[in-house]
Amino acid sequence: MKRIQKYIMAGLITATALASCTQKFDQINTNPDKSTSSTDAWLATNMLTSITSSDIATTKGFCGPFMLSKYVLWTERGEDLQYNKIARTTFGRLSVLRNVAPMLGYAASEPAGLKNAYSALAHFIRAWQFFQLTMQVGDIPYSDALKGESTGNIRPKYDNQKAVFTGILNELDSANTLFAGGTDFSGDFIYNGSVDKWRRLTNSFELHVLMQLYKKTGDADLNVVNRFKDIVANRPLMRDYNDNFAVKYVNTAGYAYPWSSTPIQLNSFIIYPMVGATLITPLKTLQDRRLFYYAEPAPAQITAGKLPSDWDAYLGVEASDLFATTSSARSTGKFCDFNQRYTNLYNAEPVGLLNYWDIQFILAEATVRGWITGASAQSYYAAGIQSSMNFLMNYTPATYNHGVTMDAAYITGYPATAAVALTGTSDNQIKQIITQKYLAGFLQGSDYNAWYENRRTGYPAFVLNAATNRNTPATQFPVRWMYPQLELDNNGANVAAAIQSQYGGTDDANQVMWLLK
Repeated sequence: MKRIQKYIMAGLITATALASCTQKFDQINTNPDKSTSSTDAWLATNMLTSITSSDIATTKGFCGPFMLSKYVLWTERGEDLQYNKIARTTFGRLSVLRNVAPMLGYAASEPAGLKNAYSALAHFIRAWQFFQLTMQVGDIPYSDALKGESTGNIRPKYDNQKAVFTGILNELDSANTLFAGGTDFSGDFIYNGSVDKWRRLTNSFELHVLMQLYKKTGDADLNVVNRFKDIVANRPLMRDYNDNFAVKYVNTAGYAYPWSSTPIQLNSFIIYPMVGATLITPLKTLQDRRLFYYAEPAPAQITAGKLPSDWDAYLGVEASDLFATTSSARSTGKFCDFNQRYTNLYNAEPVGLLNYWDIQFILAEATVRGWITGASAQSYYAAGIQSSMNFLMNYTPATYNHGVTMDAAYITGYPATAAVALTGTSDNQIKQIITQKYLAGFLQGSDYNAWYENRRTGYPAFVLNAATNRNTPATQFPVRWMYPQLELDNNGANVAAAIQSQYGGTDDANQVMWLLK
């Protein structure tokens, strides 16, 4: 008995000592400056950061989407995106959606207006992320996605693309209703919590989604045209470029303009890019003064006596040319660099993921297609062009426009000029609309917006050069990304079923997804 009591006493002493050590360890390793709990506002900030500023890469990465869409050529070495090679994507966008349920959990105890606002934001963020993923690959996990914690399902089945788009549209409808019944909320650095602006973005984004479905107007379930009409007739939309879904930049490390090279953000890649002919040629042909706001004149042309204000001082280099040809153009000064404001200014301009002018061009296209009536296609088209020009005027100091000003008279008159005004067949007018959307999109729409428009409509036409095209086969452009390797490794049966049902078992960049058929 004494021996047992001895062991009991020794155990109690040891347990007490361990408890004391554990308490001290926890105390020592707790950061007093770091919150140990979260809030709905903090989680909202986290998710908005992920889908906006964190999604917009900096320096070289910033140029990637614009290489694929032929705005930008790269002269450090031949880049896959410039030459149309698209590899595997990732499903990293889904990770941030794990914060949706906790945010809603915190918001459940808020007043009704705030609860509605956070619920609406959750629907919008989900719709935004699922849209970006399905645009890349086709079928994706949707109805079973993100249920690992709640149900233990870590291998979600894939929904067909029609079901995904149906879900996205329904979530945006819900977000519109909830924002309408919501109150301004905290944690938002895009619109400062304004439910009115968020509602306008939600409805504008839904128009963007519906336009991607333009080949599906005969599908009664999707009801594309009537949905579009209802939104235009009955819901608030973006009003001007101040409503852009855009990130604004400040003079702080990590928060400066993505291409800037200033004391707070060094950019060693500024010596490599050139502005492509796909942008410069139509700007020159249409005598569009945005050229002087986007680009620097070609050094060789200035040496030859041209002024920075001369149209002929600007040379476009074709993105599909041999790398030796494009690098030679740079070394001989026969190219245009980015306008210096993009490098010199920490706040060169906000980078928009979806902009007011995009929506005006969508409304113009919808009018040409006969989806909506009332205002003319020309009026929407003109508003898109003028908004882009006014945006550039607002964010470009006079020292960076090469002495060529877009004054009010020019901005008002340009869309009505003979070379620019909508004319001809419906197809020709859509070509003009998409061309102007492209001209407005330089270093904007970094989620491959311009490339998707080319994939959807064929405009503006990209040059196919089999000698440089890195897609296989080299006689065609790619149309999609391939599924993530992690999905193949960890969710193989479900992704294989999706590949089989969509693409006959072949997962490559040439397979045409449901959306495009």
